Amino acid sequence: MNFNFEQVHNYYERLVFEEVVRRAPMFEDFTNDMLADAACVALNRLPARYVRHDVDMMFYLTEQERHAIELSLEEVLQFAFGFVRERSAKANL
Repeated sequence: MNFNFEQVHNYYERLVFEEVVRRAPMFEDFTNDMLADAACVALNRLPARYVRHDVDMMFYLTEQERHAIELSLEEVLQFAFGFVRERSAKANL
């Protein structure tokens, strides 16, 4: 039997990665490693939602659930960027 799990991924990964890239210019003092750390911190604060196709998940979400996802993303990204900035400042003392 052949199994193909290449399409399976965490739904939030793409959303978080795209948002970190979009916000990167606002954090000019962040290195690439710090941006990756912010993505990891954000992803670790979100529930794992594994899908094969993002469109499948979006199809089944209500408008209220979509809005809740947007709010969750905003909250975890603000926390993640602040957390990484704070830890980096402490490490440089």
